[in-house]
Amino acid sequence: MSEKILYSYTALFDTPNQIIKAAKKVKEEGYTKYDVNTPYPIHGMDAAMELKPSLLPYVALVVGLTAAISMIIFLWWQNTIDYPLNIGGKPFFALPAYIPVTFEVTVLSASIATVVAMLFFVFKFPNNVHPLHDTDYMKRVSVDKYGISIQAEDPLFEAEKVKSLFNSLGASSITPIYYSDELVNFKPKILEPKFISFLIILFIVVSGATYITLNKLLFLPPYSWMMVQDKVIAQKTSDFFGGGSGMLTPVKGTVARGFLPYKFDKKPELAAKELVNPLMPVKKNIELGKTKFNIYCSPCHGYHAEGKSRLRGQFPIPPSLHSDKVRNWSDGRIYHVITEGQNVMPSYAHQLSRQERWAIVLYIRALQRSLNAKESDLQ
Repeated sequence: MSEKILYSYTALFDTPNQIIKAAKKVKEEGYTKYDVNTPYPIHGMDAAMELKPSLLPYVALVVGLTAAISMIIFLWWQNTIDYPLNIGGKPFFALPAYIPVTFEVTVLSASIATVVAMLFFVFKFPNNVHPLHDTDYMKRVSVDKYGISIQAEDPLFEAEKVKSLFNSLGASSITPIYYSDELVNFKPKILEPKFISFLIILFIVVSGATYITLNKLLFLPPYSWMMVQDKVIAQKTSDFFGGGSGMLTPVKGTVARGFLPYKFDKKPELAAKELVNPLMPVKKNIELGKTKFNIYCSPCHGYHAEGKSRLRGQFPIPPSLHSDKVRNWSDGRIYHVITEGQNVMPSYAHQLSRQERWAIVLYIRALQRSLNAKESDLQ
């Protein structure tokens, strides 16, 4: 290169107070293309330079809100239009259940967008070349000095005027910085082949190390203690019990504490005769029955037990509970169906306690009476 191209004039100062004063003075003089370099953050420097707030918070806000709104819309569409599933009688769009995943998507999207914007748009990564790199000025301000650089591109830049300003501020050293041949001919590239190759290699190394650590190293001593616990794994043999079996059936005739076996197994007619609802038809019991009915029964039977399934054809539609047949059933007969199941209806003995099953029977009776009212009920 026949003639060097000036990038800026730099000045070094010895104390934080000097650099704060210099930054204020440079700003007062009207310079706009300048920067301050210090070995550590100095309180008050952003005010001295009158720096505008960063745009990165706005990136995080816009991307975060966009991700949150998009996630809510996606969950609504998925669960109410594309593939509605009835889960325990809950609404198809149960917003509280979607808050955690929406929050995670919002935070992750905003964080990733902020980092990407900072690296590739603010820092222009991977184009990390700069005229100040590898200069004596940068080495000094990285250790024990405080520096300021006014670029030649500044509209007010005049070399002698800038040097005079630095001298008046007490600069210990004033140095011109020139563009190198590399920077003069440099053309920034976003998809730099070397950088893309570096990212691919980094991804492979990190993914491989993570896989090996989580799936191999943690299963070797001394981290393998969870794999060698004194326990019996289902379907495995055991040397502790006789016969080598690891899974033992209860002793014949034993009953779990607080539980009596259902003695009307496959005996619906006997259950209809002998079982009597122990609950009184009071508001508390009927409210309990309504709550459990809406959760476990309404998906198939409908909220009013008319056989209007809420599953939209995903399951066989049961008959109405308002038929003469069911209305003439005893409470014990209905309880028996809830306990043992009938046809495609499974047993709900494991989901509902005895009290809850009897409460459902009370609520079914209330529904039957409400839709088949007699003249005496209106008096």
